[in-house]
Amino acid sequence: MRSHQKRTAGHHFVTFFLILGLLSSVFSQISIKDKRQLVNSCIDGNNHKREPGPEDSLHKQCSPWKNNSCCTGNTTVHAHGGKMYGFNYNHCPNKKMSDKCLEHFVQDLCFYECSPNVGPWVQTVSSMKMRRERFLGVPLCATDCDDWFKACKDDFTCTDNWTLNFEWINGTNRCRPESECRTFSEIFQNSSNFCERVWDHSWKYTDNSEPCMRIWFDGSQGNPNENVARWKIQQSNSAVSYKVTSVQLLLYVLPALLLFVN
Repeated sequence: MRSHQKRTAGHHFVTFFLILGLLSSVFSQISIKDKRQLVNSCIDGNNHKREPGPEDSLHKQCSPWKNNSCCTGNTTVHAHGGKMYGFNYNHCPNKKMSDKCLEHFVQDLCFYECSPNVGPWVQTVSSMKMRRERFLGVPLCATDCDDWFKACKDDFTCTDNWTLNFEWINGTNRCRPESECRTFSEIFQNSSNFCERVWDHSWKYTDNSEPCMRIWFDGSQGNPNENVARWKIQQSNSAVSYKVTSVQLLLYVLPALLLFVN
């Protein structure tokens, strides 16, 4: 009688682990499918569309994303207005940002509003009114970053982190009283520090020999950033697949061992 009960309990354990293994396999496939959708998705922000798609026209520097965009034409007009979200690029008293530097920040803003390819780097945020998600550590091609810093190195700012270190008064950003306005060259020292710090590590300075995003590209030739997003997802899937396979192997081998013991 006890032997029969022991065998029955053993079979229950076997059944449990087999079901667990099957569920692990199913959920791993769902996870991989969800990650594939991140190649073409929009972050959850106040001005972003729910899903990317074509636009009849996008304003000036945002036009490369016209064929597949997370922004509307109206949003891109505001992006060129110089004070979207109340952000003041001329935050240092009596120091107006140069046109060539502002041009690069507008291009950066176009990427933020319009790109459908940052899904693999998106994280949830809970402390910002303008968005519920942000991207973190997106690889930015070194040449794009170098050109951006070169255009701005003689302009002025009072902090190296524009996301966290300003005071916000009456809907616009201001330098903190204890801060000092200095040139970008003095504040950031080099292009990699600049691109990685200015928007609180949204960007990661990346050599052009590695997969990296372009904020400047010819939209008529397609969007090169799609392939970078695919690369990131494939890289992530490989790591997930290895971990899941190891777990599944354990879940399938363990029942066999229990049967052998029983």
